[in-house]
Amino acid sequence: MLFQNWKKVVFLSLAVVCVLGIAGFFFVRYLEHARLVNHGVTEELLPVVSVTEVADRYDVVVTGTDPEGIAAAISAARNGLKVLLVDGHNRTMLGGLMTVGGLNMIDLNYSPEQPFFLPQLREPKYLNEGIFQEWYDQFDGSAFDVNVAANVFYKMVKNESNIDLLMETQDMSPLTEMRDERTVVTGVNLTLKDGSQKKVTTSALIDATQNADLAAEAGAEFTLGREDIGDTNSVMASTLVFRMSGMTQEIWEKLGKHDDTGIDRMSVWGYKEAKEYESSDPNKVKMRGLNIGRQNDDTILINSMLLFGIDPLDPESIKQGIETGTAEAPKIVEFLKKRFPEMATLQYDGVASELYLRESRHLKAEYRLTLVDVMENRAHWDDIAYGSYPVDIQSTSDGRIGTVLMKPSQYGVPFRTLVPRTVDGLLVVGRSAGFDTVPHGSARTIPVGMGTGEAAGAAVKLALNTDMTLRELSGSEEQITALKKKLRKQGMDLSRPNLPEPEYTKHKDYAGMLVAANMYLTSGGYENDGWGLDGEANVQRFFNAVRVVRSLHPDFFPGEMQGALAGIADPATQQLSLETASSLIASALDLPVEEGSATELLVADGWLQQDTLNLISDQEKLTNGDYYSLVGDLSKHFLTPENPESAMQ
Repeated sequence: MLFQNWKKVVFLSLAVVCVLGIAGFFFVRYLEHARLVNHGVTEELLPVVSVTEVADRYDVVVTGTDPEGIAAAISAARNGLKVLLVDGHNRTMLGGLMTVGGLNMIDLNYSPEQPFFLPQLREPKYLNEGIFQEWYDQFDGSAFDVNVAANVFYKMVKNESNIDLLMETQDMSPLTEMRDERTVVTGVNLTLKDGSQKKVTTSALIDATQNADLAAEAGAEFTLGREDIGDTNSVMASTLVFRMSGMTQEIWEKLGKHDDTGIDRMSVWGYKEAKEYESSDPNKVKMRGLNIGRQNDDTILINSMLLFGIDPLDPESIKQGIETGTAEAPKIVEFLKKRFPEMATLQYDGVASELYLRESRHLKAEYRLTLVDVMENRAHWDDIAYGSYPVDIQSTSDGRIGTVLMKPSQYGVPFRTLVPRTVDGLLVVGRSAGFDTVPHGSARTIPVGMGTGEAAGAAVKLALNTDMTLRELSGSEEQITALKKKLRKQGMDLSRPNLPEPEYTKHKDYAGMLVAANMYLTSGGYENDGWGLDGEANVQRFFNAVRVVRSLHPDFFPGEMQGALAGIADPATQQLSLETASSLIASALDLPVEEGSATELLVADGWLQQDTLNLISDQEKLTNGDYYSLVGDLSKHFLTPENPESAMQ
């Protein structure tokens, strides 16, 4: 009897476990399904109404209705300033690139401190918060419906009685005058939609146009593209976002099951095989892996088409780029439908009306954000925003491939990066602010831009209250402290945790690695583990590196390097010795050397430092770190840091 009862207990227990297991399986499946369901509702685009009477004077004029400009205008208005927010494009909605350009996936800046308990079921913590968070909280996912986003922006602007919104101006140009031998912006000249002229004076101009057009016209100085690292011919490639229709929940979930692909309810990223697309003109257009942003009307927006050879400052070149992308987009869609069965029923549904221009001008600011700032997660006394997005270096306008250089934890963006060196009464926010080209790959993101925009709007109020110029304010620790206090009151999070020193910074060859990374000779990837500092260097790789250095700085390296590898069989498999490395450098320098004496000559001429050579443990078998350090020695002759206090050590 006892045995039979025991058997029943075991049977019932197993049955309960089985039922609970099945129920748990279906519950997990339900949660996974629910996680991917878009609850958003389609909205009609609200008509954007411009102010009927433009005043003669405003406390601040903000040019550009991209998110950075909207944040600046709202921040200034909430500080009691009378604001003119004006756009110089033929736009009918707010949000600029994110809406008109269809770039509806957000490169988010996650805080290094995330929720510990059940993080999968809780909202991640983002850096900066403030006006960005206020806007972003009105969505449900990492991408957004364009109409909804534009409507949210418009409602936020219209809720501020101190903002006059002016759209569709035909032309904008700065008004300037000289004071104490310095150029000062005093207002803007506007050509309105109807062709009439309007002169507006102001105490401050915040330039939030993508290319900082007004700042450049006012005389602010910039570098263009990769000029600061010696590459005067290229910028990041541009993109034309295209749209596909017919998306269903079933198809959406199938998309997320593709190999090496990520998904949430509003975004899909991956599909690396998309780069197999055979372009009709590879010199002008190619494909990369897919970034898919979901809309609420059963369409998706795809940011993956790379357009080459486009000058971001030439309207005719941009027009031609749009024409090229528009012609290519239907062909790309047909490829995607055939290559990926889950996309077979989707249809081509047009392209965005604006081109996604990733890079153009970089402001010569009171401080320029450098790669070392990002690599070391540096804080600055005047940080008014933070970034943590990977340093994402896209393919260039001349077709060279891009890379993910590294992933910072949290670095500071100083207020001084918004302040031009040569023009007063002016701040620049957005991707054309004072960022070197490499850290710009991270700092160009919308959350950082909106954070700097919010700081710019509040700073104008402080400058007026204290009768200081924006430049004077940028150098005042007392006023920057007051600015930070004001921003915290507005809801910005300017806290910073104690972060451990990145492991790679402790390596003996870190200084050289910084220089090599700045020229894209190495990268760490998303996990910061790809630097290969202790890996064996080979002759071919170093030869390629020297050729890159030579191409960036031909004035210093006039040698043709033809025949430099003569007599070396299969250089990709040959270990690199110090003397071979020195011979290749001498070839690039066009220095005649006797066999076996190249290293001695380079040290004697100051190209290589003996202290660097002393750190090489085996001069017959150099590591990658060793060769980075050799490049670091060479760079001291041609690299001039923008910020002496943050120069690469």
